[in-house]
Amino acid sequence: MDRISVIGDAAIEVIAASGLRGLTHRAVDRAAGLPLGSTSYYARTRAALLELTMARIVVLDRVPPRPGGLAESIAGYVSDALGPGRTRMLARYELALEATRRPELRAQYDSGGATIRRLAAEVLAAAGSAEPDRHAALVVDWMDGTIFGVLAGASAPPSRAALVTSAREVLRGIGVG
Repeated sequence: MDRISVIGDAAIEVIAASGLRGLTHRAVDRAAGLPLGSTSYYARTRAALLELTMARIVVLDRVPPRPGGLAESIAGYVSDALGPGRTRMLARYELALEATRRPELRAQYDSGGATIRRLAAEVLAAAGSAEPDRHAALVVDWMDGTIFGVLAGASAPPSRAALVTSAREVLRGIGVG
């Protein structure tokens, strides 16, 4: 793994554990197990560190469809986001809120979201969606809402089977599946 990815992963861990107030170059160096000063070599400012972290989240969010059908693939992504990907999602939501106050981060956050929605639209178009862009927004919003609700404590974590059932219902609602 390259150094920038290591720094991005460590920054995600720091944000998930300590929020944005805990995000410092030194904290990232420690979390990554790197010599002090390493993070500031690649991201001189806090803004640059936030941008590097956001870019890493977008890379990690770009997962290919899984075997077993579209509903199973969607459920797998949500399940992973609630399990092994939990820290990434916590960091992403922290950065989403920060983006409401920082126009430079907002542009990057929106661009990353557009990339994910475009990829979802391509998958849905291949599955027969009549309106893939609109349907991608609906599916991604359902996924995000489900993930956020569980991470924020508003909902209990659903089982994998429940996620597959819900994904099938969403897909049927948009005429896919």
